[in-house]
Amino acid sequence: MGKGPSYASKSVSPHLSRGAVGFGALTGSVALVPAYGPVALLLASLGLLALRGCPMCWTIGLVQTISRGRLQRSCVDGRCELNVVGDNNR
Repeated sequence: MGKGPSYASKSVSPHLSRGAVGFGALTGSVALVPAYGPVALLLASLGLLALRGCPMCWTIGLVQTISRGRLQRSCVDGRCELNVVGDNNR
C-alpha cells in the first residue's frame, strides 16, 4: 500500500451510509436556517463528524474503498504506474 493517508472504509455500504448522513445533515443545516436560525447550523457539526472532517476526504475515501485490492501503484526510477491486480492483459 502507498505511503499516503488512507481514507478508505472497510466496505462500501458503511461508507455510503456515512455519506448520506453527512451530506444530508450539511444540506439540512443550510436549508433549515430560515426556519430555525443559527441553531440549525448545529447540524453542520453532525455532518462534518459523519464525513470525518471534510466532504472531499469522504470522496477520496469512497474511491479508495472501491479500488481497495484492485489497483496497485508501483514506482521505478521516478516513473509510477497504476496497475490492476490480477490483470493478465499486461
